[in-house]
Amino acid sequence: MNQKQAKERIEDLRRQVEYHAKKYYDEDRPEISDFEYDMLMVELRNLEKEFPEFQSQESLTQKVGGHVKAGFQKVNHEVPLQSLQDVFSIEKVEDYIFKIEEKAKENNIQAVKYVVETKIDGLSASLQYKKGELVRGATRGNGTVGEDVTENLKTVKTIPRMLKDKIDLTVRGEVFIAKNDFEKMNQEREENEEELFANSRNAAAGSLRQLDSKITEKRPLDIYIFNVQKIEGKEFNSHYEELEYLEQLGFHVNPVRIYCETIEEIKKAIQKIGEERENLTFGIDGAVVKVDDLKFREILGSTAKTPRWAVAYKYPPEKKETKLKDILCQVGRTGVITPMAILEPVKVAGSTISKTTLHNEDFIKEKELKIGDTVVIQKAGDVIPEIVEVKKEKRTGEEVTFTMPQECPVCGAPAIREEGESAVRCTGIECPAKLFRNLVHFVSREAMNIDGLGENIIGQLLEKGFIKNIADIYTLQLEDIASLKKNGKKFAQNLVDSINQSKENDLYHLITALGIRHVGTKASKLLARKYKNMEALSRAEFEDLSLINDIGPIVAGSIKEFFGQEQTIDLLEKLKQAGVNMVAKEEANVDNRFEGKTFVLTGTLEHYTRGEATNLIEKFGGKTSSTVSKKTDYVLAGEEAGSKLTKAQSLGVAVISEAEFQKMISMNN
Repeated sequence: MNQKQAKERIEDLRRQVEYHAKKYYDEDRPEISDFEYDMLMVELRNLEKEFPEFQSQESLTQKVGGHVKAGFQKVNHEVPLQSLQDVFSIEKVEDYIFKIEEKAKENNIQAVKYVVETKIDGLSASLQYKKGELVRGATRGNGTVGEDVTENLKTVKTIPRMLKDKIDLTVRGEVFIAKNDFEKMNQEREENEEELFANSRNAAAGSLRQLDSKITEKRPLDIYIFNVQKIEGKEFNSHYEELEYLEQLGFHVNPVRIYCETIEEIKKAIQKIGEERENLTFGIDGAVVKVDDLKFREILGSTAKTPRWAVAYKYPPEKKETKLKDILCQVGRTGVITPMAILEPVKVAGSTISKTTLHNEDFIKEKELKIGDTVVIQKAGDVIPEIVEVKKEKRTGEEVTFTMPQECPVCGAPAIREEGESAVRCTGIECPAKLFRNLVHFVSREAMNIDGLGENIIGQLLEKGFIKNIADIYTLQLEDIASLKKNGKKFAQNLVDSINQSKENDLYHLITALGIRHVGTKASKLLARKYKNMEALSRAEFEDLSLINDIGPIVAGSIKEFFGQEQTIDLLEKLKQAGVNMVAKEEANVDNRFEGKTFVLTGTLEHYTRGEATNLIEKFGGKTSSTVSKKTDYVLAGEEAGSKLTKAQSLGVAVISEAEFQKMISMNN
């Protein structure tokens, strides 16, 4: 490679690593694996070494990636939180140890001792204590400046607020999410149709860097401390002693730390960690070799980016070939139909893999997967098995192209994929796979508003077989409900009363409760007002529906498709037989004083909830929006109105107080 080619390649690599570092450190949304990123960095580092004339202090080989996220206060680290030099072969570890031993001889140090630890796959953070009390927590950021995440770190149960000694101390640790907790989080996110976390590090980083600590508190974060950054009033000779002292103070310290005196012991320690990594409760992405003697560390010093007294050995991702025997589809609680690869069992990274998710139709097409293919399996982040490659050269011609089902594999209802979405969904309202979620929605406040019938009770009713479809809510027996709780007669009577009361709800509540795709409370009210009863709505033609203001062709198509299903017809008949109201009670709106007007509500109102104010606006023909724009007619501002008020003022939108709003609704036409 000549100079010109080297310069072009270096510039290209810098652009790539900066882009992916931003995705990894700043956005917590990596697009490539750690291994792929590491390989880009290795190539860049080698080229900069070979062509020193193109070296730059701005290259990520010379500094730590990461910036302070908007919304967080900056923290200047008293002691920089540096990154580690990575190596990818045992030979490179040997080279590193040889250099350390040579440096020891130069300084008349007879024997160098080391500690080999797991390199935890998480987000690095520092904890600062004054007189034993936690006063500040920060992310690494760019190593020199991090983010103040004190309140978020206080939600991590394994971080002590008070230490056993009243000491001034700053420590560094790795915030992570345990493997089992990570799997549960992604399972819940999949059920709720939320984007899955790419790996446990991504999940931990995204959780810790939330601007709202209440969100962080709900995430199962943990931390292992692995270094003393600064300490006053005490002195230690070795890193190992420091770790033992930190444990005495009450910290959770990196549990895997192996004391070594020779290169052979170091190699065995790395091998042992590699062999046992599958059994660890937390994810790792390597093993760290550290010089134990703290005074020798001072002699070795650091570069601008990395300490010279430690090196990180990165384990290569283990990949195995196997056969894709079949593709089966599973239906989640929300109705999303997910293809699942059925594999010939193969052992990868210590565990036997016989199936893995294929995510969606687009993933299968992108990988060009066929049933019968030879595929390459890898465990992403040592947790999630995934197909990373298809061995097309091994095809025999007997492979079968897979197509997503057009009907739900559980209930037989139409399965649809709407424009702009990657998911295929079951549309059946009585689908057993969706029953729990459908029930939760049906009884919710904005729908049938059945007080006392929460997720826990619904789960118990399903488990005991007291409910097998939505309409069974209205045939529940008092004694069956009472059996769910100790001394549950009063609870049962209250719930039965609430169920009976829900039968009298206005029609729009029932339309909302049916969970028709794209049809929320606002659209339900429009439909109830226009069609007056459920029978008329169920017979409505697409053309008529699509002409309704705020309905349009997409929603109209969804409504028409829903009422054309046998499952819908069956459910509505059962609800009618149970005595559920099917007729609109609300008179058609004759006072259209707000017709064509859009309101945005902000702040806290004294006399109305937001729902009540919205109902009044809609009663008089107006509509509400959640965002302020030039098309907004009025911003109704209560106490502690925030950014919406500011935006309204900047756009010149009319801002009205609650008193002015009351005058508007009390005026005669």
